[in-house]
Amino acid sequence: MPSGKDTLPVKKFLEGLKDSLDVRNTVLRLGMKEADARRIFSSLISELFPEASSLLIYVDGASRGNPGQAGSGAVVKDGDGKVIRRLKKKLGVATNNTAEYSALVMALSEAKKLGARRVSVFADSELMVRQINGAYRVKSEGLKPLYAEARGLIDGFAEFSITHIDREKNTDADRLANEAIDGV
Repeated sequence: MPSGKDTLPVKKFLEGLKDSLDVRNTVLRLGMKEADARRIFSSLISELFPEASSLLIYVDGASRGNPGQAGSGAVVKDGDGKVIRRLKKKLGVATNNTAEYSALVMALSEAKKLGARRVSVFADSELMVRQINGAYRVKSEGLKPLYAEARGLIDGFAEFSITHIDREKNTDADRLANEAIDGV
């Protein structure tokens, strides 16, 4: 929870919210900025649900053909390893690398919504992992926007790591990516 001078806006916000539970009107009535309200919610979620504060995320992309029909999948686990979200998205025609990055962006966006402060990502795309870690440059013009979006999300976490894992350790995310392609 925030302390010191940050405590007053939180207390004021919660007092204003308690009667109606109408977040939008409470923010407007108090003259708050939406960004401040989001920060308060993130802090509250971290405090009330500490398991969501630290997440383990497995991501994978699939493309049948390269480019070809593509999909992204991700498994989000709490700090204890319990699955809390399974995500998948059909992408249409895309490269495998685009599908990998799309999975990462999708999962990091969900982690933000969950109020995560610490995120550990696991992926079987060595290229993506090395690019995110700064060992390789992103040369593909098609990947640069996805890379920039991922970096922007990453910068919002207190702690972030991404680790390359063997494909055999990423079967759940792979299954979700393929289900997305099939529309399952």
